[in-house]
Amino acid sequence: MGGRIGARAGAAAAALALLGTGATGCAHAPEAPPVIEVDAPTALADQAVHVRIGGLRPGEEVTVGTRALDDQGRVWSGRAVLRADGGGLVALDTAVPRSGSYQEADGMGLFWSMAPADGDPERLSFTPPLSADHAYRLTLTASAPGRRSADLVLTRQWYGPGVTGRVLLPEADGVSGMLFLPAPGTPRRPAVLLFGGSEGGNGLASTAALLASHGYPALALGYFGLPGLPDGLKDVPLEYFAGAARLLAAQPGTDPGHLLALGYSRGSEAALLLAEDYPDLVHGAIVYAPSAQVNPGFPYGGAAWTKDGRAVPPGPVPLDRVSGPVLALAGADDQLWRSPDWARQIARELDDAHNPYPHRALVFPGSGHGVGTYPYVPEGTRPVQPVSGQPLQLGGTRAGDAAARAAGWPEVLALLASLDG
Repeated sequence: MGGRIGARAGAAAAALALLGTGATGCAHAPEAPPVIEVDAPTALADQAVHVRIGGLRPGEEVTVGTRALDDQGRVWSGRAVLRADGGGLVALDTAVPRSGSYQEADGMGLFWSMAPADGDPERLSFTPPLSADHAYRLTLTASAPGRRSADLVLTRQWYGPGVTGRVLLPEADGVSGMLFLPAPGTPRRPAVLLFGGSEGGNGLASTAALLASHGYPALALGYFGLPGLPDGLKDVPLEYFAGAARLLAAQPGTDPGHLLALGYSRGSEAALLLAEDYPDLVHGAIVYAPSAQVNPGFPYGGAAWTKDGRAVPPGPVPLDRVSGPVLALAGADDQLWRSPDWARQIARELDDAHNPYPHRALVFPGSGHGVGTYPYVPEGTRPVQPVSGQPLQLGGTRAGDAAARAAGWPEVLALLASLDG
């Protein structure tokens, strides 16, 4: 393991240096550093790593930290003070912090609990800097009184081996987004069309990249708030989404018989409408913090969606023609809108329609509107709405949202795997 080798090699070198200078008898010479052991120094950003700190005395206290830079150059950090077991070892998966940035035993707590030194973590989300290798670096540190400190740099990747990403532009492709494809030669697999909510832009590109890294072609779609698109969520044609779905279905790695729409918040309305109105093209939906009904446009009012040139009327989304699975994920403490109730309503309506495909609602305690998507990256719970500029109360806690994402993301991957082949 890279962490063990690096830390032990450093300790050995330090010991030789002390011998060479005759300093071994110095009563105040610091002891050897803790030994950082990591099972996956390089891994996808949604993959848990298992960290252990060794080389300690039984019961010795050690401070373990994380540190990373965001795209604004801010330093984000996490911290936990932990006590070694009887064998002089700390396993982050099971160790309960005595103090620090998270409170319960959580092997990835140091990752999602990072916060900036000069900003409110409840209002900010960690956005990694762009890099040529589509990864960001996170430094693990371990220190104990009287010891030299140890550190190890981890690489957290957005692209798996062979994954490619391509920008889509309205003038050239008919849609605005990012298309991510697995490595060439990957067998045809289910595909996912992703889009966010009333924040506009294209905030699910990193989620799409990770889906492609797991082998599923993915298209992260923007539908307003980008060049060539409307500036608000008003009169957005469902045909625009259908065009993006057809583009995705035509990719060589896509199984066109298993294409799902993934919508977050207001995007959940479009995802369900696509599954209902285009059952031969979109074969189910994954909806985060969903609505079971069509809501007005934002922020100008009017109709949010149109089809065949006519406004989609407000009211419940019909679900009697859905031709594939539906997974609804919500936080029990969503304070932005009634997503827990709506997630359960979606499942009930599919039951009432005698839908033969798997469908269920997952409601996570302690989580709010920030219930998804992939885990292990710090997210705030009280951000500012980028279109209206108004502060939002999303509900939940950072710990609750982190737990929901850690539990919900594997459910999404399992659903896609169940359609594979």
